[in-house]
Amino acid sequence: MNKDLIRTLAECAAACNHCSVACLQEEDIKMMVPCIRLDMDCAKICLAAQDYIARDSRYAKEILQQCAKICRDCGQECEKHEAEHCKMCAEACFKCAEACEQYQSA
Repeated sequence: MNKDLIRTLAECAAACNHCSVACLQEEDIKMMVPCIRLDMDCAKICLAAQDYIARDSRYAKEILQQCAKICRDCGQECEKHEAEHCKMCAEACFKCAEACEQYQSA
């Protein structure tokens, strides 16, 4: 079991959940909809990936491939926004994508 990867996935999910809720407080919510949706998708895939890793599932690498893609997409969306919560989320997403990719190549 890769505890570091599980921790990184959990941190990313938490950052995404925080970001999605914080985005709801922004003045132009309509502009934040793509960010909120990606935050929700990213949090869900990170939590699912944690389960696959913890169980040493034979499908873990496939899930992590999708997780890395969604994390990168979410990070790129969050990078577009000035809000501090978006910046923190983008950082967590890119870190998580890297961790997922490293696990796949191991």
